[in-house]
Amino acid sequence: MPNLIYLTNVSLDGYIEDASGRFDWSQPDPELHQFFNDLTRPIGTFLYGRRLYDSMAVWETDPDLAAGHPVTEEFAEVWKDADKVVYSTTLEAPRTTRTRVERAFDPAAVRELKAAATRDLTIGGAGLAAQALTAGLIDEVQLVVHPVIVGGGKPALPDGVRADLTLLDERRFPAGHVYLRYAVAHPA
Repeated sequence: MPNLIYLTNVSLDGYIEDASGRFDWSQPDPELHQFFNDLTRPIGTFLYGRRLYDSMAVWETDPDLAAGHPVTEEFAEVWKDADKVVYSTTLEAPRTTRTRVERAFDPAAVRELKAAATRDLTIGGAGLAAQALTAGLIDEVQLVVHPVIVGGGKPALPDGVRADLTLLDERRFPAGHVYLRYAVAHPA
């Protein structure tokens, strides 16, 4: 069965955005961006909260964003080729192709989606990932740790959730980033 993967950028102090809601500190250089392309290429479905979807939709709605650099052009194609599910109570209709809107996160529906999938799925948005982690749905946590301390903001991982992890992979990048890939142990 395909895995549900929580893949996110995170500051060294554990935040996906700072106290002002900014995440400009997580902009990848070309080497790190290519690594993200390689990580996301096998993904069949992205599960997003509304805010992350709004941030990511530009890969399809703003052709100038990806134009001119092979790495960003490749990422735009990888993103457009995957299915997207957006969890939102306010989004009327998706702005991108291969996208559907769900009004509420339903763990049983995600289990069914995962069971029917032929490729891995990712989940993004800290709040949505927290719900999936709490429900025992996440199989892997993949973090790209950026060499910055932002001093507060939105945490990458929820309080009050215990999960035992096994390190599967790690990689260091010249600019100081570290990729960590963990399997999440699921109780028998």
